[in-house]
Amino acid sequence: MRDHPTAVTTGPPGQGQPRKAALAAWIGSALEYYDFFIYGTAAALVFGKIFFPDSDPAAGTLLALATFGVGYLARPVGAFVLGHVGDRFGRKKVLVFTVMLMGAATFLVGCLPTYGQVGLPAPVLLVLLRLAQGFSAGGEQAGANSMTLEHAPADRRAYYTSFTLNGTQAGQILATAIFLPVAALPEDQLLSWGWRVPFWLSAVVMVAAYVIRQKLAETPVFEQEAAQGTVAGLPLAVLFRDHWADVLRVMVAAVIASVSTIFTVYALSYAVNTMELEKTPMLWVGVLANAAALVALPLFGGLADRIGRKPVFIGGSLGCAVLMFAYLWAISEGDYPLIFLVGILMFGVVHSATGGVWPAFYGEMFSARVRLSGTAIGTQIGFAIAGFAPSIAGAIAGDGPDAWLGVSIITAVLCLVNVAAVATGRETYKVPTEQLGTRPTAASPAPAAAEPA
Repeated sequence: MRDHPTAVTTGPPGQGQPRKAALAAWIGSALEYYDFFIYGTAAALVFGKIFFPDSDPAAGTLLALATFGVGYLARPVGAFVLGHVGDRFGRKKVLVFTVMLMGAATFLVGCLPTYGQVGLPAPVLLVLLRLAQGFSAGGEQAGANSMTLEHAPADRRAYYTSFTLNGTQAGQILATAIFLPVAALPEDQLLSWGWRVPFWLSAVVMVAAYVIRQKLAETPVFEQEAAQGTVAGLPLAVLFRDHWADVLRVMVAAVIASVSTIFTVYALSYAVNTMELEKTPMLWVGVLANAAALVALPLFGGLADRIGRKPVFIGGSLGCAVLMFAYLWAISEGDYPLIFLVGILMFGVVHSATGGVWPAFYGEMFSARVRLSGTAIGTQIGFAIAGFAPSIAGAIAGDGPDAWLGVSIITAVLCLVNVAAVATGRETYKVPTEQLGTRPTAASPAPAAAEPA
């Protein structure tokens, strides 16, 4: 038996509130994920040489990529803790905390001594700070998604929540763009001080994000729950009693994030370290693909509001399964024009069909009482699998020029796992916001009228 839906106002949202919530989520996610993704870029390009120098080059790269994956181990822990806090005490508290922790951890990475300076404590401290980053990220997207979804008009939820993922793409653009001049430095300067600069800049990020999120208003849904005394005392107990199947479905579906980690981390490392392609053009592929995603994400979100979540999501997943073969093959051939064309098409356009939909699709599976917990726990366990996809795929497929085929097959299998999870889920695009997370007993009324864009 599911918990009763929380009574909420079903009329049109306050003037401009959906746009304000989407903008706040976009800015916060962009700032947060700048910090998260500069670590991935540094792991692919630098960390194997300065934190694991006693290993052979291939082993050092695998160890560096594993430290990227370690952050994903802490994400489920952060999801459990921060999900409880967000559903029990409010979305805003989570959003302020996550961005402060991420900024502090990232700044401190830039201050770390190298293995050559202090030995074993250097990689140990690196892993600890990566765990702090992962803990923070465990509550970030779910908090931003919950806030935006609960402000949005019922028939435009996918459009507005797509801006949370839009913000993470902007963070990736910023992270990669910062590394473009850094990667162009002479090798000795890159390894001595250049790699530290993007991490030190997180101090500015942290201050800006704190100011923005401190001014956010709590969501009307949570405020009304608090006023009525219906906030769950133990949200996790309610979640696993009434929504365990939805948590499992989100967890399995979230492995689609493997496309992102393979593209962002493995493909970059394979291109630069194995195929010896130039760093700068490979970084530009990521910048341009993410720039294309900034446009594509809200378009796919709007499409999902018209035709449904599942057809858009499934189409994007199947497209990624096919295009990863073409992208990694182009890298193996060293064909720069083809690398740019397929990379932008796959990650900037086709993958955006999944990213434009899942923030709404996952959040709509849960009632307001457990929405942050359910979304956070389900996604972060799936993301933990995706976080290790680069190192697992690299270990299975090997490190030679022909490794691209094995990695492509592994990625395609993960995409098909996502398709199965999404296809068996409920379609929610016509369900009124106050009825989300409940079993329908009659035909759902039409959604509320859309607010003008």
